[in-house]
Amino acid sequence: MVNERYEPNEREEEILALFKEGRDEAEPWGRVNPLYLREHSELDKGQVEYALRNLRNAGWIEQLNQGGLYEFVADPREE
Repeated sequence: MVNERYEPNEREEEILALFKEGRDEAEPWGRVNPLYLREHSELDKGQVEYALRNLRNAGWIEQLNQGGLYEFVADPREE
């Protein structure tokens, strides 16, 4: 269930933007792993893990496997 009241912080917004990259160009989007997020941002490992945990707890993303693949679920601000 998506927490519609959750307000992402600046780092989480950056992570969400990377999840959504390619969406408007009809390219594959919505799935990333922590390494991709670190390589495409200025965030370190701990910051990425913290942001992913918060977004997962809010229901905005979900972890698909133990290998660290995450998938965008929803951004209730866009609905």
